[in-house]
Amino acid sequence: MTIRAAADGSALGNPGPAGWAWYVDDDCWSAGGWKHATNNQGELMAVLQLFRATAHLPDDLLILCDSQYVINCVSKWMPGWKRKGWRKADGKPVMNVELLKEIDEALVGRTYRFEWVKGHANHPLNEAADARARAASEAFQRGRPVDAGPGWVRSGDADAAAPVVAWIPAADAAAPPEPSLFSFDDEPADGSAVTVEVTARLTHQQHERLLVLASRQGVSVEQALADLV
Repeated sequence: MTIRAAADGSALGNPGPAGWAWYVDDDCWSAGGWKHATNNQGELMAVLQLFRATAHLPDDLLILCDSQYVINCVSKWMPGWKRKGWRKADGKPVMNVELLKEIDEALVGRTYRFEWVKGHANHPLNEAADARARAASEAFQRGRPVDAGPGWVRSGDADAAAPVVAWIPAADAAAPPEPSLFSFDDEPADGSAVTVEVTARLTHQQHERLLVLASRQGVSVEQALADLV
């Protein structure tokens, strides 16, 4: 089978609050972003996240993309850049090289192709990805939680998708270490489980890390939080 998906990015101010999204249908999509990034970084991250989300599947991948920059980077320019040590023909460093290296690794063993679609031209999948990427950038602009979507959910797929990639633009790279939200030393003497209700107030970064942890473990966010406790 061939997976047909759109990937798109958004940046308010470019650079500014930014988002990315890939979209298959209303039950199968994902989005995220950063406080400060470029539109091209959002476009690249959308493609990277799509490759990672489908890495467990044997299907071919058709990526609908309105960014000629992304299509040319992945389909034309990367092999030459790699031979030159990730430098352009003029000797200057390639921009967004960290994301491009991640994409290069994600391509190994995959069968894929890109199809350019005109942006903002009422293409259903492109419009859906664009709307979610923009919603993510607007959420960061307003300091609100981002709707990350259901992730890879498709009937008949037995294996869990790969976790969300935790790449952070250089300007936001000083992220705090992975927190330990709770620490309880006392357990029942007989080893039996005790059910308690816990309410946790998380920062946006903590919430994103929890989403990554849940995806990596293949459990719900609630279960991931319970396991931390």
